[in-house]
Amino acid sequence: MGVLVNAYRWLSQFNSFMLAIGRQLAWLFLASMTVIILAQVVYRYGFNAALPWPEEAARALMIWMTALAAPTAYRYGSFVSLDMLQDFLSPTLRFILSLALLIIAGLVLIKLSDLALDFFQRGFRASTATIHLPWDPSEKLKRAWIYLAMPVCFISMLVVNVELLMREIGQYFGKPEDFPEPAKPRALTEQGV
Repeated sequence: MGVLVNAYRWLSQFNSFMLAIGRQLAWLFLASMTVIILAQVVYRYGFNAALPWPEEAARALMIWMTALAAPTAYRYGSFVSLDMLQDFLSPTLRFILSLALLIIAGLVLIKLSDLALDFFQRGFRASTATIHLPWDPSEKLKRAWIYLAMPVCFISMLVVNVELLMREIGQYFGKPEDFPEPAKPRALTEQGV
């Protein structure tokens, strides 16, 4: 059990660090998206000269923002879920149900990660319609860099899934205090999540 405790602690610290970076980038992308959309409103209605790229740029930022925030939501149980059945089950049945659901989720995330990596690779064949590269204005951004958000999201969620599996197994077969739930980020705590 000592190996599982150490592996869980390491993975929990790794996830805490990586998800904190993801949350900060998500806020940055949200702020950037807001500024871009506001600039488009000013240009379109204030100067009567709509810019060609803000909608596509905001959409790309929204995809990345969602992909970076989803693993945190998964880790802390912030997705919508039905958990009233667990209240009526014995601890053993609750463990079996949780384990089965985490295994199924892990298998789905493995398949989604594989599909997302393939989609990312195919994205190098297409360019964005309006977003040009700043260092070479004649070249447009490859869609692959937008599509990279999905493998990042699904692989991050898969790593979180492994942590959740380890915690579930460790709390059932070992000491629950050796497998504590990670502290929620302040923003989630303030929202009552």
